Amino acid sequence: MTRALQRKLPVSSCDDARWEAVVARDPSFDGQFYYSVETTGVYCRPSCAARLAKRIHVRFHDTPAEAERAGFRPCKRCKPGEPSLDQQHADKVAQACRLIESADETPKLDDLAGAVGLSTYHFHRIFKSALGVTPKAYATAHRHKRVRAQLGTSETVTAAIYDAGFGSNGRFYAASSQLLGMTPTDFRAGGANQELRFAIGQCFLGSILVAASTTGVSAILLGDDPEALLHDLENRFPRAELVGGDAAYEQLAAKVIAFVESPGVGLDLPLDIRGTAFQHRVWDALRRIPAGATASYAEIAKSIGSPKSVRAVARACAANHLAVAIPCHRVVRTDGSLSGYRWGVGRKRALLDKEAEA
Repeated sequence: MTRALQRKLPVSSCDDARWEAVVARDPSFDGQFYYSVETTGVYCRPSCAARLAKRIHVRFHDTPAEAERAGFRPCKRCKPGEPSLDQQHADKVAQACRLIESADETPKLDDLAGAVGLSTYHFHRIFKSALGVTPKAYATAHRHKRVRAQLGTSETVTAAIYDAGFGSNGRFYAASSQLLGMTPTDFRAGGANQELRFAIGQCFLGSILVAASTTGVSAILLGDDPEALLHDLENRFPRAELVGGDAAYEQLAAKVIAFVESPGVGLDLPLDIRGTAFQHRVWDALRRIPAGATASYAEIAKSIGSPKSVRAVARACAANHLAVAIPCHRVVRTDGSLSGYRWGVGRKRALLDKEAEA
């Protein structure tokens, strides 16, 4: 595992930029460079909490070895020759994840904390900070992932549920609708007993496919080729019954297309949203971004209480199957530039331009 966010200094950055990081005691630069103080003879990592030296006494080094060759010894406070505290925490979280994933039953919080050498409170805090979910939520999401895999191979639904680590049928069935979007039996059959209505239309972004289950709109896909969009839907539920929309459904699809064309009209439709607990938190945050506004991945991570989960936020955006309804196009890089988009950066820019005009 790596830290959720680490800013990179360009090779050509001057020492002034490094000095600013030292003054800010910015941990995101730890490991990228080190600084030494001529008056004390020690070298530190940028985030060191020691009293700030005068700029004229500070030198910069790319590695600990370089600082030691120059005659400086490691600071006893920040221990620059050892992995950073963030990296140590990341390693412990990774170790805990492996324990959760390999266990037949969900390990107790106290046992996980003890296994990685931390107090229960401290372990719970750093785990949630690193991944954006609690150990219990992570374990639940992993069991859900296992049961989806087991449903395709086990002899019975019951066997799949117990093999995935659920202690009882009842606990799984209570959450199965949100997890699978259908009954476990139907999911095991590849959606064979589920009916998905769909319609394909055109908008200023190209082709658009809108599909819905009995729960609500489950997919809004964008692309250049209508056939490719339909294949995408077929691959998601290979044995579901795909039904071309009737007049009533065409009206629902028309509402989605109208929203794409005129964001100011708003979109008030039931949605069939399927994802992990963390993905739901991210997607809820995206839906709170007003039309015409944007937010950075870091801002989204902070808004859900997981400031170090920037990369996980980006992955949740990429996993979104409900274009526009869950507005992942409104998420940009910290500097305001556009990053990747499931349906193409060109469409992302066009959507933002359209919303800015509304």
